[in-house]
Amino acid sequence: MSNPEGAESAGEPGPPARDAEPPAAAPARPASPAPATRAVEIRHLRAFLAVADEGNVTRAAAHLGLTQPAVSRTLAALERHLGIRLVDRSTHHLALTPEGVAFRDKAAAAVAAFDEALDTGRLRHWPLRLGHAWSAFGPYTTPLLRGWQERYPATPLELLRIDDRTAGLTRGEVDAALLRGPVEAPGLVTEVLFTEARVAAVTADGPLASVTPLCLADLADGPVVLNTVSGTTTPALWPPEARPAATLTVANTDDWLTAIAAGRGNGVSAASTAAMHPHPGVAYVPLDDAPGVPVLLARRDGPGHPALPKLAALAREIVARG
Repeated sequence: MSNPEGAESAGEPGPPARDAEPPAAAPARPASPAPATRAVEIRHLRAFLAVADEGNVTRAAAHLGLTQPAVSRTLAALERHLGIRLVDRSTHHLALTPEGVAFRDKAAAAVAAFDEALDTGRLRHWPLRLGHAWSAFGPYTTPLLRGWQERYPATPLELLRIDDRTAGLTRGEVDAALLRGPVEAPGLVTEVLFTEARVAAVTADGPLASVTPLCLADLADGPVVLNTVSGTTTPALWPPEARPAATLTVANTDDWLTAIAAGRGNGVSAASTAAMHPHPGVAYVPLDDAPGVPVLLARRDGPGHPALPKLAALAREIVARG
């Protein structure tokens, strides 16, 4: 058998090998995984959320303690990984694309869950966070809090007011939420616990404060104050031929009350608002012809806090007791 070129045998060297095949190539190694920098990390989500909140890369960078180029690169890397454009950069003021709007809630929920998991102070007593935009559980709020403390003292129940249509639920800020009116946010499971009557909220020293009861038509002649962020009242509450002549929009319950007390308009809300949000400049008057407002217990569709079934059961029990 001939040796490869240049090799010697124990005896006389043989003639040079001709047309010898090259040594067999070593087996191919599996391709190396993509560098870690190409994977999505929590910093990518934080950068995107900062840009979404600030509407400006420079301000987002200042908020994060980073340079503007670093934030821009991080955002671009996230977009490349997802294969979609999250931010429209065609204007001086950045705006989220439709895909960016849809991704924002998911990113916020992921960051909140990440921060929650690393909060060692909460590991011993995992609190159940219950959000609400206003008025909480109405007349059942105190019985719910007291009943929970008596039955489940090892699991704190935190009641959090968040001015958002889902009270922070879709953003992962709470585990469950008490909401009013229909909720169209995807990925939520809701249960109607009870229905509240509606009341008119009018300026305390105005002409409507002495009229009892009122009807929707009584409010339509003047401006109607609408909380477009977390409220349930819209012009669609009135018949098409009798919609309010003018509206004034605000972003939370406090501004809603202030506007009404100042005589800038009147409003409509659920009956529990009268007890939960009294104001010296606002009078609450029953409304004869307004439909009721359903009060919902909502949670995200999927695994959640292990105490959620206990919360739902206690809420039903308290409502049943009346």
